[in-house]
Amino acid sequence: MSLPPGFLDELRSRASISQVVGRKVMWDTRKSNQGKGDMWAPCPFHQEKTASFHVDDQKGYYYCFGCQAKGDALGFIKETENVSFMEAVEILAGEVGMTMPERDPQARQKADRRTQLAEVMEQALQFFRLQLNTSAGADARAYLKARALSQLALGRFEIGYAPDSWQGLLDHLTGKGVSEELILAAGLAKTSNKGKRPYDTFRNRIIFPIRDPQKRCIGFGGRAMDPNDSAKYLNSPETELFDKGRSLYNHAPAREASGKGQSLIVAEGYMDVIALAEAGFNASVAPLGTAITQTQLQLIWRICDEPIIALDGDTAGIRAAQRVMDLALPLLEAGKSLRFAVMPDGQDPDDLLRAGGPSAMKALLDAARPMVDLLWERETYGKNFDSPERKAALDKALREKLKLIQDPSIRGHYGQAIKDKRWQLFRPKAAPKSARGFAAKTGYQPVTPQASTRVSALANGSEPSHILRQSVILASLLNCPQALPSVEAALEDLQFEKPLHRDLQQFLLQFSGSPELLWLEAEQVFGPPELENLMQLPHVRIAPSVRNGSDVSFVIACLQQEFAQIFAIDAHGREVAEAVLDVSDVDDEGLTWRISESAKHLQATTQGAQEDDTEYKTAKNGLKVKLEEQNTLDDLLQHINYSKPNRP
Repeated sequence: MSLPPGFLDELRSRASISQVVGRKVMWDTRKSNQGKGDMWAPCPFHQEKTASFHVDDQKGYYYCFGCQAKGDALGFIKETENVSFMEAVEILAGEVGMTMPERDPQARQKADRRTQLAEVMEQALQFFRLQLNTSAGADARAYLKARALSQLALGRFEIGYAPDSWQGLLDHLTGKGVSEELILAAGLAKTSNKGKRPYDTFRNRIIFPIRDPQKRCIGFGGRAMDPNDSAKYLNSPETELFDKGRSLYNHAPAREASGKGQSLIVAEGYMDVIALAEAGFNASVAPLGTAITQTQLQLIWRICDEPIIALDGDTAGIRAAQRVMDLALPLLEAGKSLRFAVMPDGQDPDDLLRAGGPSAMKALLDAARPMVDLLWERETYGKNFDSPERKAALDKALREKLKLIQDPSIRGHYGQAIKDKRWQLFRPKAAPKSARGFAAKTGYQPVTPQASTRVSALANGSEPSHILRQSVILASLLNCPQALPSVEAALEDLQFEKPLHRDLQQFLLQFSGSPELLWLEAEQVFGPPELENLMQLPHVRIAPSVRNGSDVSFVIACLQQEFAQIFAIDAHGREVAEAVLDVSDVDDEGLTWRISESAKHLQATTQGAQEDDTEYKTAKNGLKVKLEEQNTLDDLLQHINYSKPNRP
């Protein structure tokens, strides 16, 4: 069967070849550049160890430098799924939400209809552009000149003018043989409620044409010249061609510029995009004067993995940023995110460019902030957290936002970032100024081991060592809950003496939520002061498993050593107690042997992690010297030439 005109182009524009190919290959992260859509992997069509299979997401093609296999997304599906071309089209169309023509007998008729409407839109655009240069467009030209738009810019963005006439465009198009029905269907005119002739949709407005990714004119945006007009900006109505929730202004040029390495900028309106493009920021789009929709966000991510949302520095701009954030949270994926560049108060990108030039804009874009910062600021800005209830309300709000994130890995990183910020807000003076290390994980500021060892209970013996080790274990698991599954059995067998320790043990064993939420839940149960006191114990702060809490494998290894030491201490105690009870029945040699063997095991366990396996040799002076260092020195001495050089 034949496909309607433009169907394959639309299909290819909607599909991302890296996503299609990514289901069949493992990307080489060292060689790939996801931001530029430059992806490499071992070829799926022949056996190889090196990544010679190249995918260009911007161009939509793949090529293997080993076996010379090449093609687009359809060709890849055809080869890997062993299907026909039409079956590949059907598979890809189903994935991107396009209806196959055979399922709609009127598809060809609809395609022809869309082609006709697109032609009518092009004729309308030519009319608007001509009107800008007439006497009727004098005020519009003056306005555009005041906005510092050159003739080159006017031509580049095809800016026109709709005259202040009820049927100016209607008469022009009908005079060229275009039916009123097509004019109405294209959204260029509206029917009269008074039974009169249809009238133009756009009157006395500067016109901005809106083109789809295939560069077809599908709609218009109009800026009112009359300051008393009820709508400052007006878009074309929804038509068979135009769906503003699925369209972006400057889509095709921005996609091309982003493919060449420019960061994608999402601005609020037409003039912002034009000003950005004229300043050299060609990868700029706008959502057509409405809040960004989910479809538009997916289109944006298809152009760039981490676009910058550049919104006006007013209340409306901040609210728009927050709406985008709420929309994006459930859709976040690894490598897909947003950054925000909020303009100075009262300014939009056009204002900033005119005031400070491209350098000021570049500086603001370079300082664009991650989305987690805006999430935190929205929940904390202007609020006072001077009571447990207010703090609890903040925790609840943050937990609800974190639950929106579907990806577990991203949710974990967001939870960690929020945890850090929360610590900074509530306990900015909890630790000495010299503290470092462990803050990257929880916000706590442990002191260096050298400074704290003097007051550590483990060092001075102020408390039994096994109780101190128990506090280290609990603090480590609170700080790194990802380690809990590996030591859960040992934790359950451990006998805690302090009531708080026992309660924390039960809490950790019973907790079934996401690891990134464990700390917040613990604060809800035990209260921040109790946890703070635990984490600020000197021997806890210097513990390696606490200081390096972000390294899960390291934490697990440290905890296993701590458990082994505690169990060895307990076993030795039991052995001594039993030997004492049995002293009447056992001769002196047997009693001594039992206690000595138990002590040897205890020493081997408690000091195993600290044993030095370095090989030494005894020097002539009786001192021990590292064998490796001595060998290095001997080798060096052998190569020294002690003879005097011949001098002329």
